[in-house]
Amino acid sequence: MTPRPASASAGLAVRGGPRSQPTAYARLVLDVVDRIPPGKVLTYGDVAELTGRGTGRTVGTVLSQHGHEVPWQRVVQASGRPAEPLLQQALRLLAAEGCPVEGERVVLTRARWDGT
Repeated sequence: MTPRPASASAGLAVRGGPRSQPTAYARLVLDVVDRIPPGKVLTYGDVAELTGRGTGRTVGTVLSQHGHEVPWQRVVQASGRPAEPLLQQALRLLAAEGCPVEGERVVLTRARWDGT
């Protein structure tokens, strides 16, 4: 049986095979995430908006596949909470960078990066 090609829905292919290289869309996402300064965060939706394509969900998929290549902890849910299952690790990394954290959430009003 021939393996299925990576999804290319709306040109937002994000999945390849094991240890695959990032797609063009994934590279856009990773480039945005890599620019987030220490102590600042973006939401998944913010990252999608800055790329001009995709959704928060597609950004999450990219980070689940290739997040180890960038400061993944700097992307949080719209509530300010880092995604599971690396919640505690993300909170530790963010706090070490000087990001304002209260409980299990980033204080978005102080930590959200404007993308410039």
